[in-house]
Amino acid sequence: MKKTSLLLLLSGLISINATASETLVALESYPEPDASRPMPEFKVDASWPDLPDTWIIGQVPGLAVDKADNLWLLHRPNSLSPLDLALEQTPPTGVCCEAAPHVVQISPTGQVKNSWGGESIAPEIDGVNQWPQTVHGLFVDDNNTVWLGGNGKGDHVVLNFTAEGKYIRQFGTRNSTGGNQSKQSLGNPADIYHDTHTNEVVIADGYINKRIIGFNTNDNAFSQYWGAYAAIPGGGTRAGDFDVSQATAGAENINTDAPNFGDIVHCVTKSDNGLIYVCDRRNNRLQVFKNDANGKAVFVRDLVIAGDTMGLGTATDVAFSPDNKYMYVADMMNGRIWVLWHDTYEVLGSFGRPGRYPGQFTWLHSVVADSKGNLYTSEVSTGRRVQKLVLMP
Repeated sequence: MKKTSLLLLLSGLISINATASETLVALESYPEPDASRPMPEFKVDASWPDLPDTWIIGQVPGLAVDKADNLWLLHRPNSLSPLDLALEQTPPTGVCCEAAPHVVQISPTGQVKNSWGGESIAPEIDGVNQWPQTVHGLFVDDNNTVWLGGNGKGDHVVLNFTAEGKYIRQFGTRNSTGGNQSKQSLGNPADIYHDTHTNEVVIADGYINKRIIGFNTNDNAFSQYWGAYAAIPGGGTRAGDFDVSQATAGAENINTDAPNFGDIVHCVTKSDNGLIYVCDRRNNRLQVFKNDANGKAVFVRDLVIAGDTMGLGTATDVAFSPDNKYMYVADMMNGRIWVLWHDTYEVLGSFGRPGRYPGQFTWLHSVVADSKGNLYTSEVSTGRRVQKLVLMP
């Protein structure tokens, strides 16, 4: 009896110690043999985050980091099955779990600070609740307000909330879309960036439409739109609703020199040097833009990412190191993050691979960086997780 008690006590102490300490796991990396500079090194903190015991998260199609280095994630509770959600059944069918709220704020050490989301906090317009059926894309601006979009049936809307989940405004309306030339409606917006210095929000309006569109957040009026090469948006729109079967493409649908954006304009973000980056996922490229003296977008250059890749495509998201030296590009199909020297766009290498273990990626979707240079990644489809990649000294 005493021996059994001692073993149980030792087991408990070991468990407590393992929980309290970081578990850092090395990533597979692939430096370019002729690169002029070494890549930064990361390890995965496999103990992060520390979610409530009964919570489970589904597909995570959006990440953001706020000014206090808290991570915000956006997930899809409706991507979870009744077998995942035993505690939500009547009666409960198992001892775990229940879906986390759509939007979760997590401290740098992994504790949940806040959570909210769903139809109860969104308005109705003409009897239609404005919360997206399938959420997609997340951004937290310097005013600490939260932006999100959607790519499900009728999700032609971007919503803006306070950090506590109070509705502020929206652009577009669910169930209403008007094509690439519309100055009011959206078409399954994938991503958002709000520049609080210029008071312009730019939206990757990219699952039905094929463009970037901007609005002035002082008066919520239309400011500009553009397509590939900063031209008038063209290339038509997707016929009907997007579904996951349309996420992949063969060689005949991929063109790294295409005159128009492909049919998944997946991300938009801005670096500290003022350049705007757009993910043309279908065409395996980023396009880089800048604002002219009048604030209008001007094309700078293409950046092709693993251009011969088919399937899910490569360029899904972009992040930057806090010193602006490095650029990180998430590659969904190849399950890698490409590392570029930001000034010259020289490819230094990549890290990660497809898989389920720490530092591996299944449908790699989003990447963001905090002020210490750590990265966070998220996965959709059956990936359904977020990982913290810790920058090594």
